[in-house]
Amino acid sequence: MTIIKVIIPAYNEEDCITNVIVDIPDIVSEIIVVNNNSSDTTFETAKKAGATTLTETNRGYGYACLKGMEYISKLSEKPDIIVFLDGDYSDYPEELTKIVAPILEKDIDFVIGARVKELRQPGSMTGPQLFGNWLATGLMKLFFRSKFTDLGPFRAIKYGKLLALEMEDKTYGWTVEMQLKALKRKYTYLEVPINYRNRIGVSKVSGTVKGAIFAGVKILGWIFKYSLKK
Repeated sequence: MTIIKVIIPAYNEEDCITNVIVDIPDIVSEIIVVNNNSSDTTFETAKKAGATTLTETNRGYGYACLKGMEYISKLSEKPDIIVFLDGDYSDYPEELTKIVAPILEKDIDFVIGARVKELRQPGSMTGPQLFGNWLATGLMKLFFRSKFTDLGPFRAIKYGKLLALEMEDKTYGWTVEMQLKALKRKYTYLEVPINYRNRIGVSKVSGTVKGAIFAGVKILGWIFKYSLKK
């Protein structure tokens, strides 16, 4: 049986984390919520909903993802597939089956849920998000002949392939780092169109000017770093 585990970084998501957890399909063997130094009841709420709960006190998306990976590395039985999913309920967790299908059925290494326009709820992605996606994926296409159209956080990857990437970004560059390293290692990859809705609460990145600027700088930094290594 294929073992699938989900890692959910979560910062102050007490109002929506239960929705995320209960909507994840039963094919998942373990849901790991990494409480990223929340000031609310995210940890307790996620635990009550049935998730394995961890705490990462260093604030940052990458920090939380790495914490989840560290936990998994210590398990006696390792997963076959890791799925990353945000804790804000903007994605539809039940679409996880669509995300992992290319890995299970076609042996694809890496799959991203693409937030395509026709499946997005109006206003669910901000102007800075849309521009950042367009710029980052355009540069990846220019420098690496990439076919990516999105930096969507809802993604699945074979566990062994994930380990081989030696992920290191601690904050906003996590998603683009994974995509760039996957391109560099010539992983097989696909994008799967997914639905996307307005998140519950305010975004900690795109919802603030500071967050959007830092995210943009980090993402562009990774792209230019890898373009110089060609």
